[in-house]
Amino acid sequence: MSPAAGIPVRRVGVVGGGQVGAGIAEVCARAGLDTLVAETDAFAAGAARERVAASLERAVRRGRLDRLAAEDALSRVRFTAGLDEMADRQLVVEAATENTEAKTEIFRTLDKIVEDPAAVLATNTSSIPVMRLGMATGRADHVLGLHFFNPVPALPLVELVPSLHTAREAIETAEDFATRLLGKTVVRSRDRAGFVVNALLVPYLLSAVRMAESGFATAADIDAGMELGCAHPMGPLRLADLIGLDTLAAIAESLYGEFREPLYAPPPLLRRMVEAGHLGRKSGRGFHPYHQG
Repeated sequence: MSPAAGIPVRRVGVVGGGQVGAGIAEVCARAGLDTLVAETDAFAAGAARERVAASLERAVRRGRLDRLAAEDALSRVRFTAGLDEMADRQLVVEAATENTEAKTEIFRTLDKIVEDPAAVLATNTSSIPVMRLGMATGRADHVLGLHFFNPVPALPLVELVPSLHTAREAIETAEDFATRLLGKTVVRSRDRAGFVVNALLVPYLLSAVRMAESGFATAADIDAGMELGCAHPMGPLRLADLIGLDTLAAIAESLYGEFREPLYAPPPLLRRMVEAGHLGRKSGRGFHPYHQG
């Protein structure tokens, strides 16, 4: 990488230690990076550590990682409550809840805390315009989207999404980080809600929800149809459960808000399930039941 191509990243921050945030932290640690995960409080930070440790243990059991490498990776990740320790980070990935106000506040705070003006502030948003988050800072030229896919250790794709303000060196720093350091494949997208993957995927998932809602077919038959008839590795409703029905609804709302096209509108059944707390795999019940624990 030439000197003009951005900064070589060694110190990474991850804001949010949920399923995706923990996965991002894991792949960073496995790549040998000094990784810091920030959560809202000590309890959430402890839960994030358990997610990373459990994922590494699964990789060892499945023969994808040796024990020493797993222990080494875990030793590279620190967990903290609050954002104050992000001051020395060279790249920070925000992976908090898919809520515009919450993400905007995180970027305002990171702008004040992260000391290096060349540091990249990235969002893992699925659907919120990057420009909106960048404009909450005084460094919109160093804000961009890095959208990882769940489960992060297993899925090789990252969407890189610059805004109209993002500087070339920030883009190159982020692309080098994702490709050379993490071994991911990067696709670039313009800064529009849904980017590439969700703009195509979400209407498909919502169509499956509408089919179940209408009684046209059961959730099991809809999923079996796409798995066995179209060779999809997972049916649309089981995939929606994996993503999280609350996350799917939030992405759909954002897409509909930007494009006002009916195919992006969240169906009433999806809204009711979210209101009922039936969020999919993470809650133990969605379109399918799941064993917890």
